[in-house]
Amino acid sequence: MAEPAATPQAAAPQATAAKLLRRPQLWLVPTVLTGLLALLLSLLYMGGIVNPNWELHDLPIAVVNDDTGKPPPGQQENLGAQVTAAIAADTGGGKADWRTLTRAQAQDQLDSGKVYGALVVPAGFTDSVTALTTSGATRQPTIVVLTNPGKGSLGSSLAGQITTKAAHQASQNIGKQLTAAAGEQTSPTVKTLLTDPVKVVTQVGHPIGANSGLGLTAFYYTLLLVLAGFMGGNVISNGVDTALGYADNEIGPWHTRRPTVPINRTQTLLLKMVMTAGITLLSTSLVLVACVAVLGMDASHLPLLWVYSYCAALAVGLGVQAINAAFGGIGQLVSMFVFIVLGLPSSGATVPLQAVPGFYRFLSHFEPMRQLSDGVRAILYFDARGDAGLTRSWIMIAIGTVLALVFGFAMTAYYDRAGHKRLTPQPA
Repeated sequence: MAEPAATPQAAAPQATAAKLLRRPQLWLVPTVLTGLLALLLSLLYMGGIVNPNWELHDLPIAVVNDDTGKPPPGQQENLGAQVTAAIAADTGGGKADWRTLTRAQAQDQLDSGKVYGALVVPAGFTDSVTALTTSGATRQPTIVVLTNPGKGSLGSSLAGQITTKAAHQASQNIGKQLTAAAGEQTSPTVKTLLTDPVKVVTQVGHPIGANSGLGLTAFYYTLLLVLAGFMGGNVISNGVDTALGYADNEIGPWHTRRPTVPINRTQTLLLKMVMTAGITLLSTSLVLVACVAVLGMDASHLPLLWVYSYCAALAVGLGVQAINAAFGGIGQLVSMFVFIVLGLPSSGATVPLQAVPGFYRFLSHFEPMRQLSDGVRAILYFDARGDAGLTRSWIMIAIGTVLALVFGFAMTAYYDRAGHKRLTPQPA
């Protein structure tokens, strides 16, 4: 007697969006995470730039006395010495860190990016001031304000505001002395002239190229290197997991999954890191070609810039691989905070670190973007001088690379010993 035919199993009912939207647990995690991310990003980004003048403390500025004239009658120092001493003693509410230097020392610190600007009392200052109350006046006394656009447009602007204000204050003090010395017989026109007798002249203390984005190309080039390492590391990580059968490949309506390759976590990380080292050669070369050859960005020391760019992006890429290996699915979010979210406001590349809250100054001691931006700035604007930040950047790149290797392989070795395998069955 023939067996009855098997009845086909009923297909599971299809879910609908309307039904799923009524499930509170479906909303919970995305809502909380999205809200927290929006709040944190707002506080971190805007918190670093919302009021630089209020947060500004100890901005390094040079003050120079080139005046060698004799002191005025009855005074022990010439006016240049009096002006620079008064300026150096007044920090302007702690906003400036005045450094009393010679002209050569000030120029060296401008050329190495150690100061954001300088105030210079030129030679012959005392003679030109005292001549104002006589018939022998031939020129108006001047005080020179030097800017340093290589330190960024905002930093140079803040230094310029501080030095210009100090110069005008010095001029008014000198005017009071001259008015008192001239007596009541002075004409109203001369009295008006003596109220503010010193002309403030602004000059560029350390020029940079016209195609330097007003000192911002260093920041944006650094950002490109960080993004090349960050995005490249994540693309390589996802690509390897897909190729080895540990992740699905879905493009539009097409979905594939490759056979799972038996491999432990340590060997997987090694594969990803070697691929990162190879592919980063291409990505950093294209960044350099696009910025310099295509867009015409001002850049010198091109071989050094290329080597530095590769090492910087590679350190970021290896860090991304280590974090992804340690944290799994949330690794991309963690690495985004480490390299970008916390890095941008603490880099000191757009807003000086002296003008951001203390929290960001603390982060700047170890956040990767600050370390990398100092080196890029030194190469692009300060003749690749080691004391302009390049030496420290090389050291921090080496430390970051070693930390990424040690942390990544320590975590994968632990997972392998604990038996946390990545092998998953391939669906039928």
